[in-house]
Amino acid sequence: MNPPDLVAAAEDLRARADLNAWLNRQSAQARVAWALETLPGEQVLSSSFGAQAAAMLHLVTRQRGDIPVILIDTGYLFAETYRFVDTLSERLALNLKVFRPAIGIAWMEARHGRLWEQGVDGIDRYNRLRKVEPMQRALAELGARTWFTGLRRAQTRSRAAIDFLELKGERWKFHPIADWSDRDVGAYLRRNQLPYHPLWDAGYVSIGDVHTTRSLIDAGDAEATRFFGLKRECGLHVEV
Repeated sequence: MNPPDLVAAAEDLRARADLNAWLNRQSAQARVAWALETLPGEQVLSSSFGAQAAAMLHLVTRQRGDIPVILIDTGYLFAETYRFVDTLSERLALNLKVFRPAIGIAWMEARHGRLWEQGVDGIDRYNRLRKVEPMQRALAELGARTWFTGLRRAQTRSRAAIDFLELKGERWKFHPIADWSDRDVGAYLRRNQLPYHPLWDAGYVSIGDVHTTRSLIDAGDAEATRFFGLKRECGLHVEV
């Protein structure tokens, strides 16, 4: 059966729901193939190179090897993350596009202090400066009309209801593994002999910046492993 019309889905919520229902019946590989063929304009893939990032990177780049892969380098990533980026970039021959904040870390701290220690408002400002601003600039400079991400419903409560396909302004966001569990991701990694992030074995299930990431053992709960449990999302996927 053919999928519902994309143009109709862009104009009508019911048509978009029908398209997401159709995508729900496809495999992740088939979803990616459909999106690469169908979704308009320049297509990009973002990755934080987190705990299970190799799965999404492999899934998409095996079908389109030259897709731009956006990494936002906040300047505060773990050393293990930078090495993981190098490892996966070489192994998967990624077309990596690294974007950094407009303000350097020393200048930011001189102006604002250690924002991540200033409660929710400070964390929000930190995220806007070091993550949201460079991400929006990356999408604009690359002319992205379609944005592939590895968001999954099982990751956090805030992502529990995400669709496979969303329209944000004039840009499509596509989440081909939205319905995958951690077990699904693990099976894909094993099947394709792909690595977890090096900090996975140390109990880190969600990996961001060094000063706002804790291991599951230290945090006690997956939702509290980022931003001291004060919040979960950094803003990349909610302020677009």
